[in-house]
Amino acid sequence: MTEFVGSQSFIGLIYLIASALFILALRWMNAPPTARRGILAGEIGMVLAIGGTLLQLGTEGKLEHIAISYGWIFLALGIGTAIGVPLGMVQMTAVPQRTALSHAFGAFCVTLVGTAEYYLGGANIPPFKMSVLCCEVILGGLTVTGSLMAAGKLQEVLPQRPITFKGQNLFNLSMLVVAIGIAVYLVHNPGATHLYPVMVGIALVFGVMLVIPIGGADMPTVISLLNSYAGLSAAAMGFVLNNKLLIVAGALDGSSGFILSVIMSKAMNRSFTNVLFGAFGQVAPAAAGAQEARPVKSASPEEAAGILAAASRVVVVPGYGMAVAQAQHKVRELYDALTKRGVDVRFAIHPVAGRMPGHMNVLLAEADVPYDRLMEMDDINGDFPQVDVSLIIGANDVTNPAAKTDKSSPIYGMPVLDVERSHTVMVIKRSMNPGFAGIDNPLYYMDQTLMLFGDAKVFVSNIVKELGHG
Repeated sequence: MTEFVGSQSFIGLIYLIASALFILALRWMNAPPTARRGILAGEIGMVLAIGGTLLQLGTEGKLEHIAISYGWIFLALGIGTAIGVPLGMVQMTAVPQRTALSHAFGAFCVTLVGTAEYYLGGANIPPFKMSVLCCEVILGGLTVTGSLMAAGKLQEVLPQRPITFKGQNLFNLSMLVVAIGIAVYLVHNPGATHLYPVMVGIALVFGVMLVIPIGGADMPTVISLLNSYAGLSAAAMGFVLNNKLLIVAGALDGSSGFILSVIMSKAMNRSFTNVLFGAFGQVAPAAAGAQEARPVKSASPEEAAGILAAASRVVVVPGYGMAVAQAQHKVRELYDALTKRGVDVRFAIHPVAGRMPGHMNVLLAEADVPYDRLMEMDDINGDFPQVDVSLIIGANDVTNPAAKTDKSSPIYGMPVLDVERSHTVMVIKRSMNPGFAGIDNPLYYMDQTLMLFGDAKVFVSNIVKELGHG
C-alpha cells in the first residue's frame, strides 16, 4: 500500500511538472525570441505526460495483461511517430493545412476514446460522466470533419469560395439542436445505445456544414477556433477519464484557441457569428469586371531596385504570396542589401495575413529577419505617410483600402494596413487575379502604385542582384 501511495505521489509530481511546462510553453510562444524555448517546453511536458500515464496504468493495476497492453501502446506510439515526423517536415506554405490536420487527428482520438468509454460503461454511466462524454464526442466529431474541410480548402483540393445554399444557417442550427437533444436524452437514459451513433454522425456532418460556408479570408480565425474546439473536447475527455493533466492541457488549449479567435475576429472587425455564418469571400461581379477595364502601371526589377535604393524608409508587407513563392529568404537578402545602403527597413505584419495566426512571423523568423523589425499593424499604421516605399509581397486583402471606404465591400470595416498613404507603393503579384477573399483591390490602380508582375522569389532575387550591381 505504501509503495502504491509513493508511486501515485511520484506520478502526481510528473503531472504537476508537465502542467507547468504546458503553461510556460504558451507563455514563451507569445514572443518570437522565446518561441523555440516554448516549443521545447511543450515537447518535454508531453513526454512527461505520456510517461506518467504509462506509469499510472501499471500502479493502478487496471489492465490484466499489462505486458500485452504495453506492446499495443508502444505500437501505437510508433505509428503516431511515423505519421508525425513527415507531417512536421512539410514546407512552410503547408503549415496551415498541416495544423488543421493535427486538429483533426487530435479530435478523432478524442471521439474514439469517448466512444470506447461509452460502450464499455453502457447503462451504468453516471449522469455527470455521460454529460461530459457527450460534450466530448460532439465537439470532437465536428472538429474532425471541420478541420478536414479547412485543410482541404487551404490545400485547394476543395473550393476556396464559400459554399452556401438557402436556409443553410437554419439547417445547421437544427442539426446542432438535434445532437444536443440526443445528448440530453442519453444523460438520463445512457442505455439507449442506438441513439449514440446518430449523435456522433450529426456532429460529423455538422463539422462539414460549419466550415464549407466560410471563405478564405476568414481561415485564420477558423483554424484558431478549431484549435479551441479540439482543446475543449480534450478537457471533457479528461473528466471522462478522471485525468487531471488532460483537463489542464485541454483547458489551456481550448482557452488559448478561443482567445486567439477573439483577437483575430477583432483584427477583422467581425463577430464570431459573422465569421461562422457570413459566407465571407465571394467574388463581387462588379469588381471582377472593373478589374479588366482599369489600367495599371508596372515596373521592372531594375526600376524597382532604383526606387528602393533611393528611398530612406521602406516598409515590406508580406502576405500569402510570399509564402507560396517561398520568398522569405530572398526577402531577408533584400533587407540586408537595403540596410547596407543605410535604408531603414521594417516589416508590417497584419494579424490575419496568410492562412493561419502568426503565419508571416513564422516565415520571417525562419529567414532570421530581426525580431525588432517586425511591426504590428497598430504600431506602424501611423507611420505610412513618412514611408518612401511600401513593398507589398503577395498581400492582397490586408492592404485593400476598400475596407475603409466601400460599404458594399464584404471586407468593409476590417482594419487594414494604410499602405496607400506611402509616397510610393510597389506590389509584387503573379497577375491581377483577386486575393483569397475573392475581391478586387483599388490600391493597384492608384497613381503612386507600381505593379511588379512575376514570382515573388524570382522578382525579389532580381531586385537584390540589381542592388548588388549598383
